[in-house]
Amino acid sequence: MINNVCVVLLMAVVALMGCSGEPLKADTQKKQSGKTVTSQTIVALGDSLTAGFGVDLSESYPALLEEALQKNGYTYTVVNAGVSGETSSGTLARVEWILAQNPAVVIVETGANDGLRGIPVQLIEENLREIIALLQENNVEVLLVGMKMVMNLGPVYVSQFNELYPRLAKEMDIEFMPFFLEDVATKPQLNIDDGIHPNSAGYRVIVENMYPYVLNVIDSVNS
Repeated sequence: MINNVCVVLLMAVVALMGCSGEPLKADTQKKQSGKTVTSQTIVALGDSLTAGFGVDLSESYPALLEEALQKNGYTYTVVNAGVSGETSSGTLARVEWILAQNPAVVIVETGANDGLRGIPVQLIEENLREIIALLQENNVEVLLVGMKMVMNLGPVYVSQFNELYPRLAKEMDIEFMPFFLEDVATKPQLNIDDGIHPNSAGYRVIVENMYPYVLNVIDSVNS
């Protein structure tokens, strides 16, 4: 079944790379009890998996994460800075714009498109390392989201790609979610028809899995 899914993933790469999206800037003030309360900002930085390709923006993971946080009393705004089709090089090019949003936390989800294109793992690592370093230099807490690559690309490449994220998170001492699509990948009922992008139910699973890691980062912000 996994091999069949991998074929679907590779066939869907055009859809993953060819879609366009624009990051959204969220308001940072909320009205509570007749007075204005300034919330802190979390920026969800990534590709179509962050942008929410195939679902309404209200069903994307950044929107659902903000909903979950505010429901539990955390005054955080989550900005969806996902751009469909983007590689880690494109993500790196946007870091200065991200910093202009004055985020307390940035969730970094990128690299899947690099892997599907067979971009050298060394370049992906260099880009991720620079993204994280720039954020840390500006006192931004980082949650790195791990990705895993389809087996069709060969065991050596897949091994190098999959080992990159946990190793980098450990070296740079940042919070790490091992796999963005945990409990969602390869499950048709949790993905749209292309087999690679989550549907609204899939994104709810992702937010449920991600939530404890986000709280850990928030604790770091407040410590």
